Amino acid sequence: MSLRIGHGVDAHRLVEGRPLVLGGVHVPFDHGLMGHSDGDVAAHALTDAVLGAAGLGDMGRHFPSSDEQWRGADSLDLLRRAAAMARDAGLSVASAQVVVIATEPRLAPHVDTMAARLAAALGVEVDRIAVSASTTDGLGFAGRGDGIAASAVALLAPIS
Repeated sequence: MSLRIGHGVDAHRLVEGRPLVLGGVHVPFDHGLMGHSDGDVAAHALTDAVLGAAGLGDMGRHFPSSDEQWRGADSLDLLRRAAAMARDAGLSVASAQVVVIATEPRLAPHVDTMAARLAAALGVEVDRIAVSASTTDGLGFAGRGDGIAASAVALLAPIS
């Protein structure tokens, strides 16, 4: 088996009355992300990337929002489960990158903690995970502050 790459994308609307969780970090902000689980777009995008690279489908297949057992789920737990599925398929995460797209809040102070929490959920060293933040310079739903998106890539390698 050779190296495998996966890509994941997620986006959620910002709403009042929910905590903002990104990469497993509670980010101080007056809005949070709407979702069946905790709405963590960074963890969701990475989970889809890991599942895709392993040829295991996506989050909707394994953790459907129609299933009440996932209501309010901690997205890092879903990422842990996806990493375990990949390991069961003989693969581990060699490296990954997550880009969070948001106008507000400023995420630079939180990206290192996000990387550490995502790495721990994957069971890998933190230097294998990169997290960055970007804006859209006012374009689209993220630019208007209506929501936050994330894109992730994961490179999986055979377990030796």
